[in-house]
Amino acid sequence: MKVKTSITLSEDLLETIDAMSAPYKNRSEFIEFALRQAVAQMIRDERNARDLEIINQYADEINAEVEDALSYQTMP
Repeated sequence: MKVKTSITLSEDLLETIDAMSAPYKNRSEFIEFALRQAVAQMIRDERNARDLEIINQYADEINAEVEDALSYQTMP
């Protein structure tokens, strides 16, 4: 379902939107596409930040395990 809304944009941004929205049915379709892309990227960025936080939380433990495993390797 589509909902009609009103937003205020700077004139230069609106000119850019109009120039780039030619492949789309209308300005609204372009803006919806662009916002979906931006929101999806924000969600990915948040997920990546959480994953990195978890990795960093266990980094010392993981590195110690790797160093231990590498110590069993023999040199040629």
